[in-house]
Amino acid sequence: MESRLKVLGHPVHPMLVMFPVALLVTALIFDVVDTVGGPDLLGEVAYWNITVGLIGGLLAAAAGAFDLLALPTGTRAKRVGLLHAAANIAVILLFAAVWVVRLNADSRAAGGALIAIEVVAVAILGISAWLGGELVDRLGVGVDPDHDLNAPSSLRPGAPRVGDAR
Repeated sequence: MESRLKVLGHPVHPMLVMFPVALLVTALIFDVVDTVGGPDLLGEVAYWNITVGLIGGLLAAAAGAFDLLALPTGTRAKRVGLLHAAANIAVILLFAAVWVVRLNADSRAAGGALIAIEVVAVAILGISAWLGGELVDRLGVGVDPDHDLNAPSSLRPGAPRVGDAR
């Protein structure tokens, strides 16, 4: 199934996913390092990583919704897509809770309980990433129907394939 939302011939959802994933995982790492004695600045940076990661996560979710809604009901792809979406919503909600607690705090440092929430959220994020891979690699969601090892550039859809007779 070809992706419904594209830019220059490529699906938008996978382009957006990398930013929130990287920012939220890095926030957890910075919070852990800050808690075990790293520079105080890391707690502040982690907070801002969460802020931007949440914004990016919402944008990625909106883009992913286009493909999810296009999946036929009753298929394995729809079930996996719904699990993937639910896991990502859980991650966003957990990190949003951490963000709210830190919003007006005297210190942006996370501490034990908030780090535990972040660890759970990142574990769910790992499961969701696997589900996303299952959607693309096993079920072909978001894959161009004309995919081929010699497919022309998405910027030139009518171009002949390498090795095609002219």
